[in-house]
Amino acid sequence: MIDFKKEIAKVLTDQIDQLEYDQVLEMIEIPPNPQMGDFAFPCFKLAKTLRKSPNIIAQEIVEKIGKADLFEKIENAAAYVNFFIDRTIFAKSVIEEVFHQKDKFGASAMGEGKKVIVEYSSPNIAKPFHIGHIRTTVIGHAIANIYNYLGYHVITINHLGDYGTQFGKLIVAFRNWGDEKEVEAEPIPALLRLYVKFHEEAEKNPSLEDEARLWFKKLEEGDEEALRLWQWFRDESLKEFHRVYDMLGIRFDSYAGESFYSDKMPKVLKIMEEKGLLKESKGAEIVDLEPYGMPPALIRKSDGSTLYITRDIAAAIYRKEHYDFYKNIYVVGSQQILHFQQWIKIIELMGYDWAKDCVHVPFGMVSLEEGTMSTRKGRVVFLEDVLNKAVEKTKEIIGAKNPNLENKDEVAKQVGIGAVVFQELSNNRIKDYVFSWDKTLSFEGETGPYVQYTHARACSILRKAEVGLDEKIDYRLLSNEDAMNLVRLIQQFPTVVADAARKYEPAIITRHIVDVAQAFNKFYHDCPIIVEDKALQKARVSLVYAVKQVIRNGLALLGVAAPEKM
Repeated sequence: MIDFKKEIAKVLTDQIDQLEYDQVLEMIEIPPNPQMGDFAFPCFKLAKTLRKSPNIIAQEIVEKIGKADLFEKIENAAAYVNFFIDRTIFAKSVIEEVFHQKDKFGASAMGEGKKVIVEYSSPNIAKPFHIGHIRTTVIGHAIANIYNYLGYHVITINHLGDYGTQFGKLIVAFRNWGDEKEVEAEPIPALLRLYVKFHEEAEKNPSLEDEARLWFKKLEEGDEEALRLWQWFRDESLKEFHRVYDMLGIRFDSYAGESFYSDKMPKVLKIMEEKGLLKESKGAEIVDLEPYGMPPALIRKSDGSTLYITRDIAAAIYRKEHYDFYKNIYVVGSQQILHFQQWIKIIELMGYDWAKDCVHVPFGMVSLEEGTMSTRKGRVVFLEDVLNKAVEKTKEIIGAKNPNLENKDEVAKQVGIGAVVFQELSNNRIKDYVFSWDKTLSFEGETGPYVQYTHARACSILRKAEVGLDEKIDYRLLSNEDAMNLVRLIQQFPTVVADAARKYEPAIITRHIVDVAQAFNKFYHDCPIIVEDKALQKARVSLVYAVKQVIRNGLALLGVAAPEKM
């Protein structure tokens, strides 16, 4: 595919002595309206150097360039030089690149030889895998897919919350009120009931909190009963979690959770001591971060037990030594921003220059319409229930609209789960939102099912078309505005993928494929595709193929299936 932006940068650099090629390339924009050109170059930056108004500079650049290959016209509008690409060359370059690349259109080798770790999902053992976990799970999965697509060697880690004081609480609760058969029959609901029961009883009897801390310390010290119960809670919980991951089509390379680093803490504490970072405070040990505008970080409690922050530091050091990562990405909620700022600063103070390669990707929180979710109070919505309800609703819709559809159950699963995932990835990740059953299960508007249906419609057209795409195509027949809008959007897809990676923002891809679907449906409505004129049909079918491929590639990066029939 011709890189038109680079070609424009070459043309402009030949005429502008004051700017280097890379500077020009960075300044080139895509206008908000195609009537203003396919690309535009703003001249404001040159005004001071040339001591002329940007409008005059733009006019002079246009006059100097005159006519140029690849462009229908080059004109100035106010302070901009606007480039209109030759439509035939544009369509041919873009569509043939999609034919050639297929599932790899939009991919690149920019990450070749570089390892990227993506840590996401990371639910707490023995607690519900609830709707609040969907954000880290699907955002992290999409980021991992995107980086993999760009040629990076991606390692996905599910840093399970399988350590900490809550296990002391759960051990106490199980010893007092637990039933082994109940836990084996329904692991998470049974363990949740015990966890809720502990907090209810601890309000009446605060000494239970001390007993829980004691049991966690026993766990850290390798007590046989504590370890047995902990391992059992972990194994039973993972069985439940895997059911949800299977529904979402997610696999992890590592399930090394907090417990994995329990024997690696002494080394971390020793380095901190050697660097003079640890200070005593009321019997506990802290790192003073006030000089860096942050509160002190508690590293070791007065009873000698470690904390989440200590384990995160140990995990980062282990990952650098074990994987030698280029980037270590953490997809964790925005309420943990301070926590990440603290431990990344501590790693820097420990002398590790790769601290800058540890990246926290925060996201907004999910709340329920009736208020904040609370595991302690048992007020949660199970993620598995949400996914199952979405599939059931989709089955009902298929039954009403297309009862003879082949593989109804499989399509219902693809569309129902796709609807939930797509909605999660539709908005900027940093936004908070309120979970609503109605909104999650709505298929109207700019939704996953709308995009999937557009893909299925394109597949249907390709099945009906009686022309082969390996034959010569007359791209001059794709010069109308509806076709060119689609060509522009398809051409932008590789840039969109790279932008999503740079910003850790899958919603950039989600919004783009919605735009592609909308532009395609307008094209489909205004430009009949199966027509008597076989040359015209062939040209339009080639564009349908390119649209189908881009939507499929975009959905795959988001972790959403692309059914061929709906």
